[in-house]
Amino acid sequence: MAELWLMFSAAFLAATLLPGGSELLLIAMLNEQKVSWEALVAMATIGNSLGAMTSYYLGYLGRFAISPEEMSKGKYKQGMNLIQRYGYWALLLAWVPIIGDVLCLFAGWMRIVFFQSMIMIFIGKLVRYLAIVILVWYW
Repeated sequence: MAELWLMFSAAFLAATLLPGGSELLLIAMLNEQKVSWEALVAMATIGNSLGAMTSYYLGYLGRFAISPEEMSKGKYKQGMNLIQRYGYWALLLAWVPIIGDVLCLFAGWMRIVFFQSMIMIFIGKLVRYLAIVILVWYW
């Protein structure tokens, strides 16, 4: 049970704006084989998705602090354009390091529908963790 809590915690923190990654922990735990791969993937996906939704919520709250004019300039422009162009579909890329965190933040700031955002984030994260499992087994 401690392994699952550790996987959840690492995945959650990795999906926030804090630095860190959960992929190496997942690989190590897969190699130990103390816990089923299905349980590890489930905990990693849920934790990582909830961490991403935390970033979404912070973006939602940030709308009160940063004006739309400021967000549409400079370093924010590319991420904003991606969300404006593809909407919640862009959140399938929430698993991509650094970019994914920012996409979740922008989705919240732009008030993209919460449920649709959550589903896209979850799908992207699940596919990433399943790909890691497949790579570990067949590499």
